[in-house]
Amino acid sequence: MRGVIGIDLGSTTTKAIVLDEDGRVLGRGITNSRSNYDVACAVARNEALIDSRFNLFRSRAAFESVAAGARDGIMQRLELGFRREQYSGQLDDLQAACTEHLTGPRFSKVRDAAQGVLESSFATLRSETRALFSETGARRSNFFRDLAGSRLLEIMEPCCRERSVPFDLMMGLYDKSIIGVENHVPEVTFESNVMCAMGDALEGGSLDDIRSAALRAQLEDVARETLTEACVVGTGYGRARLPFPRENIRSEILCHGLGAHAMFPETRTVLDIGGQDTKAIQVDADGIVESFQMNDRCAAGCGRYLGYIADEMNMGVQDLGPMALRAKTPVKINSTCTVFAGAELRDRLAIGQRREDILGGLHRAMILRAMSLLARSGGIRDEFTFTGGVANNEAAVKALECLVQENYGERHLNISPDSIYTGALGAALFARRHAEGEKEVA
Repeated sequence: MRGVIGIDLGSTTTKAIVLDEDGRVLGRGITNSRSNYDVACAVARNEALIDSRFNLFRSRAAFESVAAGARDGIMQRLELGFRREQYSGQLDDLQAACTEHLTGPRFSKVRDAAQGVLESSFATLRSETRALFSETGARRSNFFRDLAGSRLLEIMEPCCRERSVPFDLMMGLYDKSIIGVENHVPEVTFESNVMCAMGDALEGGSLDDIRSAALRAQLEDVARETLTEACVVGTGYGRARLPFPRENIRSEILCHGLGAHAMFPETRTVLDIGGQDTKAIQVDADGIVESFQMNDRCAAGCGRYLGYIADEMNMGVQDLGPMALRAKTPVKINSTCTVFAGAELRDRLAIGQRREDILGGLHRAMILRAMSLLARSGGIRDEFTFTGGVANNEAAVKALECLVQENYGERHLNISPDSIYTGALGAALFARRHAEGEKEVA
């Protein structure tokens, strides 16, 4: 199968989208951006290709012949099993990296005891893997560092006490090792992982042997199928580091405008709030950018700012929105500067203001900054599309709806569950145009 790929290398996450020959989204992939942008690019692309193969399998005759309810269960178990195999391989890599770093002089007096801490802690972590990737498993993230890191340190702490190993020493060992594990592309194939997961996927179902065999055969065909990349185009905060020719790089503004138009063809105004910047974009009926404005000094009011606030309040960033929605009297936030945010937050907590009200005010202040950019770009026209990771924050959406209503009246607001992929989609559409142009020349 021939397709094109768009990659959006953001400051916090890197996204990739695969389009098939008809321009339909075949697969999506996402990973956390890291110091090694080349690796982030390769991992996101790999994740999108994996998702593409799962979607190809969904479209095959043997799978479509299964009853709808059973299909959903098979795909869920298959994908969970695949992720479990992938996660187990990363655990092996992390343990190997930790063991290697134990040879350093800092561990000379406690090396044997520290080795025991590692072996015991990783054994416990592996024993929890099946439950973590079960249909009822509670996973707040799909990123390996988020899944394994905090739990590993939680397990290590009592082990360190038992073996008289300084816990901060083991924390440093983990920090050093996880960087190395994150900064290399896992050497696993779709075929090896997915066939290991197939047995679990078919367990507990009502399929007869013939249908089970047919599913296995079609999954093997999909695993072996060649996916030819006709063109790859990159964009995003780190686009200058993408390992592509100059002609295969597009600006974030162009990609977000085109991507938003592809998702919602009547889009005329786009607001994108990402990890590091905010973009207000005006597009015409073809998705071509007419004007735009960006924050030009810092990441205030962006995803990084929310991450900093979450750290200050010892919360997950995904918990900020739900708590802000419980605000009764949102406080007026004087500054959305990340540098001063911690001090103002602590001061307000110290005088007894509710966390919910502080967060409610913070979200409103963040969207007020975005409204200023929108006004300078040309205002808000119908339809209006909100993209980027912050579009998944319910409190930010509510604040945006209220402020748009106050300033512009009724506007149709579009938000896609896949809004974080908007830039990657725009890049993939540029890749498709490039590939089609080459085809016409040939």
